Amino acid sequence: MNPPLLDVSGLGKRFGGFVALEAIDLRVTEGERIGLIGPNGSGKSTLVNCLSGTLRNETGQVRFAGRLLDGMAAHQRTRLGLARSFQLPRPFRSLTVAENLQIPIEYVVHARGEGRVDVPARCAELLGLVGLAGRGEELPAGLTQVEMRKLELARAMAAEPRLLIADEAMAGLSHQEVDDILALLLALNDRGVTIIMIEHIMRAVMGFSQRLVVLVAGRKIADGNPEEVIRNPEVERAYLGE
Repeated sequence: MNPPLLDVSGLGKRFGGFVALEAIDLRVTEGERIGLIGPNGSGKSTLVNCLSGTLRNETGQVRFAGRLLDGMAAHQRTRLGLARSFQLPRPFRSLTVAENLQIPIEYVVHARGEGRVDVPARCAELLGLVGLAGRGEELPAGLTQVEMRKLELARAMAAEPRLLIADEAMAGLSHQEVDDILALLLALNDRGVTIIMIEHIMRAVMGFSQRLVVLVAGRKIADGNPEEVIRNPEVERAYLGE
């Protein structure tokens, strides 16, 4: 059996006396599509921040592609192949759409020292992949909400990750726009990218996930087949109450 791409063991995080995460174990294999769900305040964002290096966990450890990440800065983790997108897109608004993609190519892909890529061609490829072909010379201010989400995913993909954490990429979108982002994430997975999707839109979660992980109050309460997980009594109580 191949070792997991991501191996989280006993992860814990506190903010003063508040326990945000407690003894989280999570193993993700290469090529998986995982949905990560939980009520607001369940610890999803804290977990992602600990994985990506924005926050430091107090207990437990994180391994990615066999390497221990504890103490490693966020940009170092990105260079290893662990990338994330943000719920609220954060493009450089003074740069064009294409220039926003050039930054991760230069500072992540080229920084790996594995050879240089044709930057204009790669930017054009990524924009075509996310449905923004021909928009490279525009400023982000001219993009719609769903186009901004697509740019955010393209920026994450520009780093050529092995694992992408997509943080609520569909929040606030219409039914059709949700379908567009869902199709895009499935296409990225088909290209070999392992994806953890954090989302509240359950039809999208169920349509995407091969495995469903549920956090409640900083604890992992379920992890398994999506159809079985959503029928778990503890999961039902977390979402519907007693």
